Amino acid sequence: MSGYSVVIPAFNASGTIAETLRSVATQTVRPDLVVIVDDGSTDDLASAIGGTDLPVQLMRQANAGPGSATTRGIAALSTPLIATLDADDLWLPDKIERQLAHLERSPATSGVFCHWRNFRNDQLDAPETTAVPGWSRTTMMIRREVAETVGPIVDPPGGRGEMIDWIARAREAGLALDMLDEALALRRIRPGSLSYGRDAARDRGYLEVARLAMLRARNKAGPADG
Repeated sequence: MSGYSVVIPAFNASGTIAETLRSVATQTVRPDLVVIVDDGSTDDLASAIGGTDLPVQLMRQANAGPGSATTRGIAALSTPLIATLDADDLWLPDKIERQLAHLERSPATSGVFCHWRNFRNDQLDAPETTAVPGWSRTTMMIRREVAETVGPIVDPPGGRGEMIDWIARAREAGLALDMLDEALALRRIRPGSLSYGRDAARDRGYLEVARLAMLRARNKAGPADG
């Protein structure tokens, strides 16, 4: 099984995007297309991606958040399978191959994720030894119809929690999402990134995601008796 494309949302990622693209280029199964969606960056992202031999399409939009950028990138694709990746994270070389094999073995599975390990911005050669399940954009591979069923990835206030919300909606729709045991991706930890540390303003997105999940559950249950 092949026929996959990649979506990378990017905001001021010129310092990391080349390394991220190299991790895509070294996959044992090459993508049909890599769509990079520039989410209103103020740096020179175009120059940073100029050295890759991957089939790349660069799209631009006003800053709206990584969920919006990912949704727009997915809409531009026609391949049956879609993988997504944050612009500062990395894939290990057999990440895609293993996910493709899993989907081929499991036709009822709608999407597959994998474990990942953290690494500090300047310590790529020494990632953390502990691997954890990566329910994230960086580890996700889905069948095209999943995106059509679940709908857009919605950016909550503060900019955090959009993938938690989207994955929850996928599960509520009855879609099967699997997790591979292998650590096949690396998550970059760097000051200033959207996911770095605790931040009250950014973390309010998690509260909104939880509120929306409770509302959906309440609506699904219907009015209380009596």
